[in-house]
Amino acid sequence: MALLVLSVVGSDRPGLTKALAAAVLSAGGNWLESHLSRLGGLYVGSVLVELDTNGAEALRAAIGAIDADGLEVRIAPALEDAAATPGETLRFSLVGQDRPGIVDLVTTTLSGLGANIETFKTWIGVEPHSGMPLFHMEAHLRLPSGLPAARVQAALEDISGEIMIDISLSA
Repeated sequence: MALLVLSVVGSDRPGLTKALAAAVLSAGGNWLESHLSRLGGLYVGSVLVELDTNGAEALRAAIGAIDADGLEVRIAPALEDAAATPGETLRFSLVGQDRPGIVDLVTTTLSGLGANIETFKTWIGVEPHSGMPLFHMEAHLRLPSGLPAARVQAALEDISGEIMIDISLSA
């Protein structure tokens, strides 16, 4: 069996997820995981599929029909040992007044510690009392062995005053 990741982007319209599902099924594949959304008016995301090794060409052909309809799909082999990644995992969340540079500063801090960002989601919400835009971030982090969660907490707290954010870490 082969694991493949489909990366998709195209103009959002009804039926795109159905078209992807039909392409996977027609190639004899099994849809395992996905992250799909509307972002900036585009349909974007990724899908993890499993299929027989000889089904990859059938999947490419089925995806070609969707590509012709304006949805770009890239197919890449998944790493077989991805589930066996060692290290402690943490859930990280942040909220603060929106301003340029929040993502850069947070990701620079995490990268400097050697933490891996495994999932990452951001969005703008509205502060209930003032109506001001609030920036929200949620991530799942994997820490390298030897890096305690307390050190990650301290590093993020060090930058929190600089960019006026509240942070939360949990196991």
